[in-house]
This record gives sequence, C-alpha cells and structure tokens, in this order.
Amino acid sequence: MEMLTKHVSIKEVSKSDTAIRLGIDNTPTGKHLENIKLLCEKVFEPIREWAKVPIKLSSVYRSEALNKAVKGSSTSQHCANDGAAMDIDNDGSTVTNKMIFEYVKSNIDFDQMIWEFGNDQAPDWVHISYKSKGNRKQILKAVKQNGKTAYIPYK
Repeated sequence: MEMLTKHVSIKEVSKSDTAIRLGIDNTPTGKHLENIKLLCEKVFEPIREWAKVPIKLSSVYRSEALNKAVKGSSTSQHCANDGAAMDIDNDGSTVTNKMIFEYVKSNIDFDQMIWEFGNDQAPDWVHISYKSKGNRKQILKAVKQNGKTAYIPYK
C-alpha cells in the first residue's frame, strides 16, 4: 500500500463509497497530492501522535466529479484547489471528535476548522483544512437553518 505519511495511505485519502457506487475516478494527482500530503503531515500526523490511537478519516480528497455528485461547494478545499481538507469522525473511540476539535484549536496551525452539526457537546465530525501559506485559523460551526446548511462563527 502506497503511503503518503506514516499513518495515511493514498487509498485512504481517495476512498469514497459514492465514487465507487457511481464509477467516479477519485485518484488525486500532481498538485492535489502535494496539498493532501502537506495536510496529512501538518495536521493529521500531529493529531495521531497526540491521540496515540487510530484516527478515522471519513473524507479527504474529492475529484471535481465526486464533489458535484455529493453536492459539495464549488470552493470546497476537499477538491484541493488552494489547500486540502479532511473530515475526521472518530466517535466511538477513546479520543472523540470534540477532543480532536479542542486539541487542534489549541495546538495546530490550520486554515479552517468546522464543528460539523451534532450538538453543543459534540460535533458529528470535524472538518479541517490546511494551506501551505496564509492559514486563517477560521473556526465555524455548521448548522441547519431553514433546511439549508449555514456556517456560523464558533463561540
């Protein structure tokens, strides 16, 4: 298995049940792969070293076709236009999504982090993006408003 970093494989960052079901090629190449590797080195590996347990990535790379299929934003960093993004869903482990969110907020450089849905005690998953330069450290919370997803400042 071809590894990007110590704990992350190319297969893991490109895995998508939707892509498999729809026959969409979701293999990152070139600049996308460079950005994803940087994301894994600067964000995932420090989380993994801190947690000391496996961390589940639920979504990392999305090809343009896959992003359209899942109705993702045209500016989504999962498509790695100017950065790269990962969704972590580690609930069910001794290291929860909330613990990961709090650790990243205090210890890791990132461009954007989103507390994705859930409730005030725990997000359903955590979205984290990273860019090679100009990280904003923007923290948002995804909520449903009038049946649509809205991103509000995290307090």
